[in-house]
Amino acid sequence: MVESGAGLGLRGRSGIMSLVDECLRQPPEADRPLTMLLGPRGSGASEAHSSLMERFGPEHPFAYVNFGGTQSLPPRYALALLARQLERKLPRYGRSRFPLLSLGLLASDQELRIRGLADGRRAVQRQLDRFQQDNEDRHGDYLAAFFEVGMGALGVPEGASTVALAVFQDALRRGRNRLPGRGLTGRLTSGAYWFGAHPLTRNRDRWEALVELNLWRHEGDEQDQERLDRVLFSAFLEDLRRNADRSFMPRSYLLLLDNSHSPYGRGFLDLLVRARHDDTVVTGTRCDPLTVVASSNRWLPRWGPATGDAWPWHLRGPDHASLTDWNAYRPTRDSEDTWWYPLRLRDLNLDEVRIRIEVQLGGHPDLAPYTRLAPFVHRLTGGLPRAVQQVLDVLRQSGAPAESGPEQDRWLRTLPDRPLRTGEAPRTLAEGALDHLLRGFDPLERALLAECAAARDLSVGTRVLSDGDSLFGEMRSRWLLAGPGTFVPTLHPWLRRLLLWELARRPDDWDITHELLAEYYRTERRPVQEMYHLLAMGRVDEVADQLVRRFPVEPAAQWVSEFDAVTAAPNRLLPADGGPLELLAGLRPRRQAGRAVDTEAAIQALVTARWVWSDPLADPGMRLSNLIADGFTQLSQLRRNDIVPLFNEAERYRNWRHPQTSAGEV
Repeated sequence: MVESGAGLGLRGRSGIMSLVDECLRQPPEADRPLTMLLGPRGSGASEAHSSLMERFGPEHPFAYVNFGGTQSLPPRYALALLARQLERKLPRYGRSRFPLLSLGLLASDQELRIRGLADGRRAVQRQLDRFQQDNEDRHGDYLAAFFEVGMGALGVPEGASTVALAVFQDALRRGRNRLPGRGLTGRLTSGAYWFGAHPLTRNRDRWEALVELNLWRHEGDEQDQERLDRVLFSAFLEDLRRNADRSFMPRSYLLLLDNSHSPYGRGFLDLLVRARHDDTVVTGTRCDPLTVVASSNRWLPRWGPATGDAWPWHLRGPDHASLTDWNAYRPTRDSEDTWWYPLRLRDLNLDEVRIRIEVQLGGHPDLAPYTRLAPFVHRLTGGLPRAVQQVLDVLRQSGAPAESGPEQDRWLRTLPDRPLRTGEAPRTLAEGALDHLLRGFDPLERALLAECAAARDLSVGTRVLSDGDSLFGEMRSRWLLAGPGTFVPTLHPWLRRLLLWELARRPDDWDITHELLAEYYRTERRPVQEMYHLLAMGRVDEVADQLVRRFPVEPAAQWVSEFDAVTAAPNRLLPADGGPLELLAGLRPRRQAGRAVDTEAAIQALVTARWVWSDPLADPGMRLSNLIADGFTQLSQLRRNDIVPLFNEAERYRNWRHPQTSAGEV
């Protein structure tokens, strides 16, 4: 838990904050999107919920529900929990009420001993009044009773700040206040009329309509149960519209729905979107005043195949999210898809990682030296927010050497095996991070995924090393492929690095996996990809020889591109002793010793240097940059023409500027 999440949690996601602010300021009847924050576990969605809670919670009615817990949360429970939180009294506004939702829940909750109007309308009202009074006596009002069965879905988002925690606790405290005499007695008649006029109820008589709700709940089939939920959601939205019509009331209400990919979360979203669409488009009612921000680390089945081909939406980035952007790209209003606004959470860039580290560590003299490790942390994690936080936690807990140098390099080389204490039994960083990212995978599936991760193109890895495309589809549906802007479907760099770290503990499997992949690419006549896997097996001489043969016959720019692709190959667990120069000395072919510098010798040296440099664990400080620059300078002197790309590469490494995104050197 951090002191404040408003700046930290939404770092790099300011568009989300401005979008919510814009939605809350719109007139109550204005169209608003159902904003979906999409990304893998650890991409910062919960932090976003915390920051929104902290920023808007003190002045705007808000409600938070976490659908990812172990507790079952049927739609009626979720609605009651949300409505009860939205009833919180704020200084600027009057108290919101939810009489229609309360009546719908009350009428369908306990089984009525009446089967029709023959028993008398007043008998229906008397039983409902008695149910309400019993709940008032025990809980204060009917909605408060749902706190007893739904508390497990409350609580602050993971990683919430202390400020967000205080805001949420205040919301719960005020929302749960006992309010005697606030029952439905005396107001049943007007509410019952609304249910009698609803399109989904077959009986126009108001009391018969309430009996119908009761029968759907207790004697109905699955279709009746769904119809009941749809009526309850419609009642919730109508309550909100009526609240907004009163004087001194908010223009909009903020719902924060965490982990909405769970079965109960998906069901809730389906009902909410359908109720809004039915009310607004089908029956022509004005739009409800809800501002909804939901999060999901799965592709939702209702959107069609995870390829996205069947869905009219293209994912938008969070930085420039706005109502203007939503309106420009939303499908036509005759489709329920028009209400979604899918935002793909991106990884933190280098500057955002640096700021996060400085905020958390810079104020502590003993930790301040670690702020210089921002480029290493960004290269290692790809900027995944939770991964960045986990690395910082390890640095804080384990006492890494503070000063840059060989001792720190050796320590960082084993960072994935360093303990990460999170209040449970101590686990290594790699174990904790993989358990979080791959929740639901059994050990055999994880071991297979580690083998498939050896292929940069995961679709090739799963095709060559596993049965069918199910594993690839699962990774894609979990948003665990590298984000937008990548042309090859590869795993997120952090996840892939951890899986390869595990695979390296199985040296025989490592070699067999890369041999199978090299053979596949050899058959496909794709020599660059073949060399990538040969180098991963440590066959430096063989790879260097192929690059030497290609050097004089290919344009220099193309050769450099192929060289970069090949030398980005992963390596096994590295020796614990020695810095990057010692590692390099152990990898260089023996035949180089005492040999004059020629094209072959220069390329062999470059292959090993760039291979070590490409792995942030092997060369955390990128100390081999100047050595690589010298190698390209030598090559430019040994080539007869087309030398400008080689000069440019030498200059690039000599004056290295870390890329802002993980799409750079990894």
